[in-house]
Amino acid sequence: MTLPKDAFRRFQEELAALDKQNEQRPPSKKQAALSAMERAKGEFLALKERYKLSVADVVSFFPEEEGIAYLQGLIAQAEAKPRRGRKPKASV
Repeated sequence: MTLPKDAFRRFQEELAALDKQNEQRPPSKKQAALSAMERAKGEFLALKERYKLSVADVVSFFPEEEGIAYLQGLIAQAEAKPRRGRKPKASV
């Protein structure tokens, strides 16, 4: 079945209208919070790289309780993903 060119043009117009609706709709609070967090994280990582900051520099920036919580989070991440070692060779 072949479609007339009008159908394809109408389909493109409908897609364009849907895109406009999505652009006009304000982002949800969750999306706004995620994008703000991603932007802040990116800016933070750029500053860390630019000024060659270490983990100690970053932790000392926060209040003591938050610094400790940050370190505990790093430790938990490292322990959650154990390194995969080599399998011992089977002796013949």
